[in-house]
Amino acid sequence: MNQDFSSIYNHHEREVLGAVMALAPQFPAIAADSDLLCDVACVALNRLPPRYIRHAVDFLFYLTEHERREIDSAIDESVGYAFNFVQARLALRAKP
Repeated sequence: MNQDFSSIYNHHEREVLGAVMALAPQFPAIAADSDLLCDVACVALNRLPPRYIRHAVDFLFYLTEHERREIDSAIDESVGYAFNFVQARLALRAKP
């Protein structure tokens, strides 16, 4: 039996990556370094519970408007936290 699991992914990944790119211009030191942007995405994703799905349309169809707002808010909070966390780490490294 050959199973293809490539269609399974964490719904939050795409949303977090979009939020990271949207917020990046506010953090120019981080935005200039793709490794740091990846760090931000990892920190943000690790703060969110995984939501594994196969089709975004199916996932979103079954959510209430309240649940969608809660997920969006959690993603925004997590990405904001992650940028501040990475920025603080950069500041610590810069100290002699």
